Amino acid sequence: MRALIKTVLPEKLAEALKSVVPVTAVIFVLCFLIAPVPNSVMLAFIVGAALLILGMGLFSLGADIAMSKIGEHVGSTVSRSRRLWFVIAISLLVGILITVSEPDLRVLAQQVPNIPNAVIIWSVAVGVGIFLVLAMLRIFFKIPLRFLLLGLYVLVFIFAAFVPSEFLSTAFDSGGVTTGPMTVPFIMALGVGVSSVRSDSEAGDDSFGLVALCSVGPIIAVMVLGLIFNASGGEYTPHAVPEASDSVELWHLFLNAFPTYLKEVAEALLPIVAFFGLFQIPKSRLGKHELIRICIGLIYTYLGLVLFLTGANVGFMPIGNFLGDVIGGLDYKWIVIPIGMLLGYFIVAAEPAVHVLNKQVAEMTEGAIPSKAMSLSLSIGVAISVGLAMLRVLCGIPIMYMLIPGYALAFILSFFVPSVFTAIAFDSGGVASGPMTATFLLPLAMGLCTSIGGNVSSDAFGVVAMVAMTPLITIQILGLYYRLKTAQAKKSMPSVEIEEIIYFGGAE
Repeated sequence: MRALIKTVLPEKLAEALKSVVPVTAVIFVLCFLIAPVPNSVMLAFIVGAALLILGMGLFSLGADIAMSKIGEHVGSTVSRSRRLWFVIAISLLVGILITVSEPDLRVLAQQVPNIPNAVIIWSVAVGVGIFLVLAMLRIFFKIPLRFLLLGLYVLVFIFAAFVPSEFLSTAFDSGGVTTGPMTVPFIMALGVGVSSVRSDSEAGDDSFGLVALCSVGPIIAVMVLGLIFNASGGEYTPHAVPEASDSVELWHLFLNAFPTYLKEVAEALLPIVAFFGLFQIPKSRLGKHELIRICIGLIYTYLGLVLFLTGANVGFMPIGNFLGDVIGGLDYKWIVIPIGMLLGYFIVAAEPAVHVLNKQVAEMTEGAIPSKAMSLSLSIGVAISVGLAMLRVLCGIPIMYMLIPGYALAFILSFFVPSVFTAIAFDSGGVASGPMTATFLLPLAMGLCTSIGGNVSSDAFGVVAMVAMTPLITIQILGLYYRLKTAQAKKSMPSVEIEEIIYFGGAE
């Protein structure tokens, strides 16, 4: 175990460094050339970036050692039971517990006016639980994902016609934030565990798509809340600008925040640990060494998330809001569009759950979908989405004018690409919109919207939804490329070799 940590931890920290440094560099350039910020804000940002790097490295290590293993064990044990009621009950319970523990959801809930935080969190959690049940049933009964998603999103957009516009952006944002660093490793591993008991060739492909389906439940849950709660009366409160006259006061900003996130992440992890402990006694019966390994992994996960969330909330959220407010006051405020695209391109690499997804995809497809191709497709998709989100804030464009054409194009593409790409694409949408989006890009849009006098609820919210949408298109375009590449290769090589080299399960 020690040898593993000594070998893997430096690699994880190096990955985190490569992910965070580009974003940090872009923000530095903005602060020195375009949007000057107070020294205390800049110093808090620098310390926050350091905590992000350390936290992401520890979290990634913990997710590999603990969260993914727990999900796989629970998934395979549930599948072996062959009792449908047991599968439904466990899936519902897991979906609720894992969502209540999601830090991204708490970040979003704190920024939504009109609705109490607890109401949002528990409503969304129940929505995820119900749709995780649906996702499990899909794997068991081999229901095609594209048709299920198509039907669900048609219902969502019909339902959206009756929901106040102030809640629409928040509803679609909630679908993105629920699939964050806590949820993704567990749910994706759960899908792998469930599909592993099937012996057919499409079992591996069906392990993807759980994140995609679990993103629909929160959208519907918040839309229901929008029909219940009054849309008027809530006011957006800008994030407080950190003030520190010296290095000691600066450190106290973070020191005072640590207890909050120590408690928050403990509350997030304890339900999962308790559930696994109760589940382990009668069902899994793992060996002593594996249990110790999982416990160590949980400690790394806990420390990593505490450091990550402290750095993101204390260092990144205030500077994001401040930059948006300053840029909104410029004569050439349109510059926020290319700035947003540049930030979006790099910021997706700093999302912890993205690394988990890339690793899972590479393993399940045996390298047929390279990590570099996945990362590039995600970065391009998020860059486009953030650019469109900033354009929407500047012009006050209703979010449906962008979401409906975007999802329509995504579903059209799904009929022309291998089914595994559709599943991965819709999973990628939820994964790309994680804590970095909620704690930096959303405050950036809010600061911009406030500066130009826009409606924060309807215009600024929706950034997460846009980030979750465009990867659906870019990943499927990657799938279309692979299909064309396969077709060309089949003309010059025997079909058996092609299937072994490129044509993995799910291609049609």
